[in-house]
Amino acid sequence: MTMLELRRVSKVYGQGPAQVHAMREVDLAVEPGTMVAVMGPSGSGKSTLLTIAGSLEEPSAGQVLVGGQDLAALSRNDKARLRRRSIGFVFQDFNLLPGLTAAENVALPLELDGVSARKAHQAGLRELDALGLADRAAHFPDQLSGGERQRVAIARAVVGGRQLLLADEPSGALDSANGDVVLRMIRTACAQGVAAVVVTHDAQLASWADRVVFIRDGRVIDQTVPAPGPESLLGQHR
Repeated sequence: MTMLELRRVSKVYGQGPAQVHAMREVDLAVEPGTMVAVMGPSGSGKSTLLTIAGSLEEPSAGQVLVGGQDLAALSRNDKARLRRRSIGFVFQDFNLLPGLTAAENVALPLELDGVSARKAHQAGLRELDALGLADRAAHFPDQLSGGERQRVAIARAVVGGRQLLLADEPSGALDSANGDVVLRMIRTACAQGVAAVVVTHDAQLASWADRVVFIRDGRVIDQTVPAPGPESLLGQHR
């Protein structure tokens, strides 16, 4: 089953002369276990695509399906439940809560979904351990490096078996070494069946993807399969 599908999705902001067409009849399908990079100039519609795919915004036209469910057919509460259980977001500025430890940040989505604090904490610790952060679990975000904070954000995005990962410039605030660590984590999630959509302006990041989608002026203008890049070395770094 396709994990994410956009069918002729358009998004218009404003009215009359102030109208902005952020997306124009975009088609996109992302299968489980696949990483798709979305590239394009500033203002091309990349971030709008992510917010619509994650049900944070509604399209002006077209259809969005996540795990086969048509988002337009879901109530506000059902959409919130879908986001908690199936969709993980990774933002460039991490969006970690400063008053919570790394483990508490990761566990929070599960607790919000009704999982007991103990079970949620255990799940958070497992995700952090898988990302090499077991010894940082009790640290607060301001005690972590940029690369560590981004790995905590990825752990939070995939905890609880989420199946769709949406990342907006996930390595934009990191140096190249930490950027590679973050991308390796996303590839590892894909190897476990997660579907990932990563917005980026970085060709090096895009080389990790299975497919690169190019957007300009709200339209998909090209799709390509990148040449073998760093992701082909993934198995050597596990």
